[in-house]
Amino acid sequence: MEILQPPGWARPRGYSNGVAASGRLVCVSGMIGWDAEGVFHTDDFAGQVRQALLNIVAVLKEAGAGPEHIVRMTWYVVDKNEYVAAYKEVGAVYREIIGAHYPAMTAVQVAALIEDRARVEIEVTAVAPGDGRAV
Repeated sequence: MEILQPPGWARPRGYSNGVAASGRLVCVSGMIGWDAEGVFHTDDFAGQVRQALLNIVAVLKEAGAGPEHIVRMTWYVVDKNEYVAAYKEVGAVYREIIGAHYPAMTAVQVAALIEDRARVEIEVTAVAPGDGRAV
C-alpha cells in the first residue's frame, strides 16, 4: 500500500489524500452503530462510531483482512456539528480500533440515514493481500 502525497501539499490530519494498492478488493457496506443482532446500545455519537468500526473490522476479518488494509472510508453523518464536537472522542476510538492507519477518507452530512436511531454510517473499501480468490 502506498500513501499518495503530492509534493508541496500540506499533510492531512486523520486521513490521506490518496492510496494506491494491489491485491484482493474487499467492499464493506455502510456499517452503523448497532451490534451483530441489530441492537443499538447507545445514542452517543462516539459510541456509535465505536460499534460501526468494530462491525467493519469483523467484516474485514471474514475476508482475511484487517484495518491496515483499508484504502478508503466514507462517513455519512446526520449532524455535522455533532461530528465536529466529538472529534476528540472519535479520534481516540478510531486509533483504538483502526490504529494509526489513515486511508483516503470523506465525511458527508446527510439529511437522514435509513435506520432512524443511527447517527453515523461508515463504508469501507479495503485491499487485502492475495490473488482475488475467496479464502
